[in-house]
Amino acid sequence: MTSDLRDRKATLRSRLLAARRSLSPEVRAVEAAALAAHVAALDVGPDQTVCAFLPVGSEPGDASWLDGLRCRVLLPIVTGDSPLDWAVHTGPSGLVPAAFKLLEPSGPRLGASAIAGASLVLVPALAVSVSGVRLGKGQGHYDRSLPLVTAPLVAVVRDSEVLEEVPAEPHDVRMNGVLTPSAGLRWL
Repeated sequence: MTSDLRDRKATLRSRLLAARRSLSPEVRAVEAAALAAHVAALDVGPDQTVCAFLPVGSEPGDASWLDGLRCRVLLPIVTGDSPLDWAVHTGPSGLVPAAFKLLEPSGPRLGASAIAGASLVLVPALAVSVSGVRLGKGQGHYDRSLPLVTAPLVAVVRDSEVLEEVPAEPHDVRMNGVLTPSAGLRWL
């Protein structure tokens, strides 16, 4: 990665994180309710698997959005510099504190390849371009995991975080869709 590209990504991350922190709790609650309604309306059957995540900090949404998924839900487990591991979400009582202020399932780990069996993957992002380029937080956890997926990849962001352009690197895996509070699911 060139220093110019690294600087552009860092500047964009800083701007987006500052905007997220400036949102009021009331706006966050309205967005979380909207995202939960959109997730509940996804066309996913009970025999399918969705890889999702629990929003943390200023990320859009909250844990309630998992309640609308009437299927097997896998949540990520951060394992250092390796691809993400995955475990079945069994509800709030099955979650334990983990690195990066995350909550992770306490049940058996299914391995990094579990994501390959998903019918849909909801991916955290700071922004996504209209061409599907995703900007994450920069740790590379999803960058190492998404190449294992053949299912649709949907970035979850706020409406203002869908941008015309996001700096891209050759390893970036393109998103197929974006889920926002106001527009719901849109395919890219």
